[in-house]
Amino acid sequence: MIDILKAKQAFKKYVNGYDKENYKIKIKIIHSQRVAEFAKEIAKRNKSLSQEEEQLAQLIGLLHDIGRFEQAKKYHTFIDKISVNHGELGVQILFEEGNIRNFIEETQYDEIIKKAILYHNRDKKSLEYLKGKEKLYSQIIRDADKMDILSILTTAKKEEIWGKENLSEEKMSDEIYKEFMEEQDINYQQRKTAVDLLVSHFAFVFDFNDKQSLQMVKENQYFEKLYQRFQFNHSKTKEQMEQIYKKVEETLERI
Repeated sequence: MIDILKAKQAFKKYVNGYDKENYKIKIKIIHSQRVAEFAKEIAKRNKSLSQEEEQLAQLIGLLHDIGRFEQAKKYHTFIDKISVNHGELGVQILFEEGNIRNFIEETQYDEIIKKAILYHNRDKKSLEYLKGKEKLYSQIIRDADKMDILSILTTAKKEEIWGKENLSEEKMSDEIYKEFMEEQDINYQQRKTAVDLLVSHFAFVFDFNDKQSLQMVKENQYFEKLYQRFQFNHSKTKEQMEQIYKKVEETLERI
């Protein structure tokens, strides 16, 4: 059996080795704990999983970002492309350095845990290479991770996320708008404005793997709350955002 209480205690002990007054460390501790609960709920709604398998999802959620703490300590950033891939670092810390046994004694779930952490920050298409429970848990963790990000976006200080408090005069890049409306993966390299960043957050609606996950997003009204946080004075941007939100609503209605 998975001892989730022991795993939580081991997680607390692990993060105690970092500066918990550091904002980056603090938010990742909270994020990890919330993703664990989201993952457990997604697994529970799956109906086909046992209680132990629900706990496995909870455990993976707790550990999915374990590489972030060392990343923040060593590189002082969460930007993988200028530091290190935090999913790969997490696998190294847990499996190559042997820390996984602090969280779970059984070895039978090692490959599932390893793959879920390794793939949680990769694009959706990469999951096509996985099969069975490895794919299922990778999907659960990706969904739980995005769900918590959406939750944060509805309440966090705007300046901390989008770089400014007021986006009313911001313009949207035509390329970003086109990609969203065609339900393509948003090319993050093409984002030029704060509104482009906002659009990429709305594009999460196309990136969820499970209908139950989208149902949870719908129940919590995350996209509605996010949309209501902003007003746009620029006529073209205002119209584009209205069309984007309409497409979000249509996508949620189809579940």
